[in-house]
Amino acid sequence: MLYYALVFLIVALIAGVLGFGGIAGASASIAQILFFIFLALFVISLVMRVARR
Repeated sequence: MLYYALVFLIVALIAGVLGFGGIAGASASIAQILFFIFLALFVISLVMRVARR
């Protein structure tokens, strides 16, 4: 999932440089959402690992 967030971030940066504002904004939003989902799942997995021990 972090891979997809990075891919959408790179697409957003390239689209922003080329002047495609709408595509850049949409890609950046998707990358941000995927990053926060990844972060939440990572924290949940850490909590579950500590709870098992």
